[in-house]
Amino acid sequence: MKYEVVLNGKKYEIEVERGEAILIDVSDVQAVAPVAPAPVAAPEPAAVAAPVAVSAAVTSGEVIAAPLPGKILSLAVEQGDAVKAGQLICIIEAMKMENEVLCPRDGTIAAVQSAVGATVETGTPIVVLV
Repeated sequence: MKYEVVLNGKKYEIEVERGEAILIDVSDVQAVAPVAPAPVAAPEPAAVAAPVAVSAAVTSGEVIAAPLPGKILSLAVEQGDAVKAGQLICIIEAMKMENEVLCPRDGTIAAVQSAVGATVETGTPIVVLV
């Protein structure tokens, strides 16, 4: 393909050839540039799952919240489960790393406030422990 360009009053003839590299010839000055793939558009952000309503009966308890922003990959507990200190509550994916959220003490899960696939921010409630 041939082009004519006027830049600062000076006329340049440009010829571009495509192949495994791009050959650009500007008024007898040549440059070769490697061909790079076109940039890939960023994927659409994942839809945020609707928050799970907390039972009105849950009026007290310790909220176990997300320690970092990410996506809930799995929930290892359900409402009513008896849990021990150190037991797995959920796994949060953040920056391609899987992070375990562990129970801080013995107790019972009074409510589950998140869902698998939900996007959470630091401090987002996951479960309520009584």
